Amino acid sequence: MADTVIENQQLHNASERIGSESNEESKYLTFALGAEEFGLEILKVREIIGYMDITAVPQTPAHVKGVINLRGQVIPVIDLRAKFDMDQMEVTEQTCIIVVETSQGNSQFQTGIVVDHVSEVLDIAAGDIEDAPQFDSDVDTTFILGMGKIGDTVKILLDIDKVLAGADLSQFAAVMEK
Repeated sequence: MADTVIENQQLHNASERIGSESNEESKYLTFALGAEEFGLEILKVREIIGYMDITAVPQTPAHVKGVINLRGQVIPVIDLRAKFDMDQMEVTEQTCIIVVETSQGNSQFQTGIVVDHVSEVLDIAAGDIEDAPQFDSDVDTTFILGMGKIGDTVKILLDIDKVLAGADLSQFAAVMEK
């Protein structure tokens, strides 16, 4: 999977095309965790890399796998399966790390998220996105941008800033900056 890398320049070119298109439609990178399909705003994605060795960092939450050295930059890596309380699976050749850029306050962070496999980039019209379902007060769905309807399927569109928000990641990022 290491040869399946989307470089920053390709994403920048995609970003320029997105910016010139109508705001009626947005691009999402879709990926799978088990049988569930998710999507991220393509503008939040910096690159996709094959799964690589991750250095564990002691005393971090269970969903923080550790850090990687990506071209000289140390980047924290989050296991989305653990973050979403899903069963763990073996790493396969399709397992990859999506490097995303998130905002926490006035700071920007690059974080890797481990996913089972990347599917495709989809154009989803605003009319095909419904609000997140409302459950009882015990279920937090604020991290869901919406539910993208693609044919007969539904993709859960994530607000990656909210997925990765929290004291654990910001404290971890602060430690990494020192």
